[in-house]
Amino acid sequence: MKSATMQRIGIVGAGAWGTALALVLQRKVPEVLIWAYEREVVQAINREHANALYLPGVALDPAIRAESELAPVAEADLVLLATPAQHLRACVATLAPRFSAHVPLVICTKGIEQQTAALMSEIVAERLPQAPLAVLSGPSFASEVAAGLPTALTLATCDHALGARLLGVLGSPQFRPYLSDDPTGAEIGGAVKNVIAIACGIVTGRRLGDNARAALITRGLAEMARLGLAKGAKAETFMGLSGLGDLSLTCNGAQSRNFSLGQALGEGRRLADVLAERRSVAEGVTTAPSVVELARRLGVDMPISRAVTHVLYEGAAIDATIERLLARPFKSERLSGTGE
Repeated sequence: MKSATMQRIGIVGAGAWGTALALVLQRKVPEVLIWAYEREVVQAINREHANALYLPGVALDPAIRAESELAPVAEADLVLLATPAQHLRACVATLAPRFSAHVPLVICTKGIEQQTAALMSEIVAERLPQAPLAVLSGPSFASEVAAGLPTALTLATCDHALGARLLGVLGSPQFRPYLSDDPTGAEIGGAVKNVIAIACGIVTGRRLGDNARAALITRGLAEMARLGLAKGAKAETFMGLSGLGDLSLTCNGAQSRNFSLGQALGEGRRLADVLAERRSVAEGVTTAPSVVELARRLGVDMPISRAVTHVLYEGAAIDATIERLLARPFKSERLSGTGE
């Protein structure tokens, strides 16, 4: 059923996730406009009604149109931001001069900015402080969303009226957003889970067993919650879809780009070689040092995230890094507090 209140929805980013969201939304509104950085993607969507580069094998409705300029997207009734995290600031800066203050923005990007350790919502608020804002996050492989398989996510906003309005636009029996009033928690969960997924991939590649992966997921959840609480989030958010739900999917699913990257590292491959053969972004690679920096500023100990950063950026040997983690002192189990 088409939405009676919104005629055009704009999506910034034509990767797998942005394209899958376009498929969800084209069933609800007359027109979906998606901005793509690559001109070949724009041409493929408009001429072939497909995005073989990022979401192969999926037919797109002709109601989904692609643009190589951001200006038309800024004129939509609702805008979803699905660009890679490290490019979000530049995209928002381009959108800002043409953006109407009343147009809602939904952040679908998961990550933390490297240079500033800023959340995506903090970046948006700098340039578009009046924009109604929400965060969409949760366990959602793009290929399954595109195929119409059941998916549940967190839709987080401090504006209850906006949340109720967005539920009507985004929600369907197969795509089920659950409202939250904790955008910060949803963002922290979506960012940290990618870093933990790399760690889980590494232990899988090293054949350290299911017990080790389960331990990493659980202690990774503790790191996520501690950082979120220090940033002002609510503890219960991390037990929900944008916390435990997204973490469990990303750390166990073969489709996870972050898990598969970690697995390749664990099997002995070089990071540069793994990245060179991919078009899609593994957000955990760029988010890991940002998570560690934000944790340092907030006085939060995050040993797993720190270990991943050492492996990715400092050439730390994987086996020695794992040994250091296993040699840490025995402590009480807890999800809250600043220390481990």
